[in-house]
Amino acid sequence: MVDYGIDYWGKDDFIIEDGQVKVNYKSKPALIDIVKKVREDGYRGPLLVRFPHLMKKQVEKIFTNFESSIKEHHYKGRFKAVFPIKVNHYPNFILPLMKQNTDRCYGLEAGSKSELIIAMAYTNECAPITVNGFKDKEMISLGFIAAKMGHDITLTIEGLNELETIIEVAKTLGKPYPNIGLRIRLHSTGIGIWAKSGGINSKFGLTATELVEAISLLRKNKLLDKFTMIHFHIGSQISDIAPLKKALREAGNIYAELRKMGAKNLNNVNIGGGLAVEYAQHENKQNRNYTLAEFSGNVVFTLKEIAKNKKEPEPDIFIESGRYVSASHAVLISPVLELFSQEYDEKALHLKEKNPPLVEELLDLYNTINERYAIEYLHDSLEHMESLLTLFDLGYIDLQDRSNTEVLVHLIIKKVIKILKHKNHSDIIRIQEQVQERYLLNCSFFQSLPDYWGLSQSFPVIPLDRLNKRPTRSASLWDITCDSDGEITFDKNAPLFLHDIDVNKEEYFLGFFLVGAYQEVLGMRHNLFTHPTEFSVVFDEEDGGYSIENLLEAQTILDVLEDLDYDTKEIERFLKQRLDESEEIPEEAKKEVLGQLYVMLSENGYLRTVFKSEGEML
Repeated sequence: MVDYGIDYWGKDDFIIEDGQVKVNYKSKPALIDIVKKVREDGYRGPLLVRFPHLMKKQVEKIFTNFESSIKEHHYKGRFKAVFPIKVNHYPNFILPLMKQNTDRCYGLEAGSKSELIIAMAYTNECAPITVNGFKDKEMISLGFIAAKMGHDITLTIEGLNELETIIEVAKTLGKPYPNIGLRIRLHSTGIGIWAKSGGINSKFGLTATELVEAISLLRKNKLLDKFTMIHFHIGSQISDIAPLKKALREAGNIYAELRKMGAKNLNNVNIGGGLAVEYAQHENKQNRNYTLAEFSGNVVFTLKEIAKNKKEPEPDIFIESGRYVSASHAVLISPVLELFSQEYDEKALHLKEKNPPLVEELLDLYNTINERYAIEYLHDSLEHMESLLTLFDLGYIDLQDRSNTEVLVHLIIKKVIKILKHKNHSDIIRIQEQVQERYLLNCSFFQSLPDYWGLSQSFPVIPLDRLNKRPTRSASLWDITCDSDGEITFDKNAPLFLHDIDVNKEEYFLGFFLVGAYQEVLGMRHNLFTHPTEFSVVFDEEDGGYSIENLLEAQTILDVLEDLDYDTKEIERFLKQRLDESEEIPEEAKKEVLGQLYVMLSENGYLRTVFKSEGEML
């Protein structure tokens, strides 16, 4: 059985049984069966599958670990958390997340007016709202309105000008006021590509001098009692626990000093987000060096020790982890449309009566290859190919000879891989990089995996079935955009191997896991490919069965054009006019062609490759 590193990234959310990826919950359905069930109803192209129970599981793990650490260390503060809407703002994520956590002190974090409206509408009663990011007078006024609606809301100040605006709005709108938080600019930083979120040169936060000035402004305007929180963030996807511990010591001491300056209602330390997700599929490639238990234990222990030493009360602990909560709940599933070297079979050979000597030698290598000489013959064939390509460039062999060369070398490679598939031969890995198979996927990486394209963020990739068969092809993945960056190349240091299948006879699906954080929010409409068809798999807690809910089909071509402010009625009129004026289409066929156009306009832009029951592709 091939596991594709599922023990590293799967966290028991998904398992492999009977050669299939299965949801490790209740009735344990196979993902391939879920996909086929939806496709039978006519939904094609890529699918985004949500698992709401995984949202709940992640939140439970965070609360359970922090509450356990609080109990273990006899910590007197409480634990609270919010989800940053920016990580996934889609309703089919936010709404079930809130519905599942009505019994917890779990709310939402907003970074814009639009997000704050969502938080005001859907945050559970008594659960907190935090507001981060730059704010104007209107957004601050919206925070005051939320407070008057009964929300436990904290406006986190990024600069002194925002505090001055709060003071101004307070005079106009009056009580009740929202709570006030101050984001502190630490010297401590994280590590990795998001490390610039922390440090003295970070985008957000107040310096020590500005903190002192903020306390003075609050006291002068009789708002010091509304200052209840300090906040810091050292970066997303914190891979090492050491920078967090350093940041906690710095923030803890700032908390204690601010209280000594008179901020007696300051009782919350918000450590931001950054709790890492394990994306690795390969040994020794892990993305974090700590467990959730270690993470929570360090936070609780550090703040307790500082509070004790400074003789201040132990603060409530806030966390804003979004990636950890949302990443695992969504899986992108894409059909494979084509393997680009499938044409390299014996039927593609068109040998002449008299072939160039090196072509004849390649044919002999192919016919006589065996396990003993497999690697030697493989090396010989690659050398012959280089020589033959040089001869073609010099004009000594023709295009048919070149074609036969390419076909024979690929046939030799496939035969060597088949012969040696039971061996982990280093030469095979090296050669595979040179002769990787290109798998064309019916999706857009720019739309559905923008962090891969923009940040080289890897995501676990695994076929949905055939996992009881050894994959033999080194895989490079291509999407259907007309952009050369729409490719996930084969990496010999973290290789992806897939099955050698005939897509003209059978379907083959790949799943991209842990895509529930940021990917949907950041996805772009490159080539006007839209958010894929999505649905939720909801389990019955009594009988263990599941249902498909919240199915939302990908936008149609007309919807996309309308979103871009095209006049779609005008487009339809122009198309009809040009069709009527065409002399190439018979008059009796124009009505049918117009109907075909309207059908296409009402479908999404992804490819609609389907299979007949007998296996013939349409």
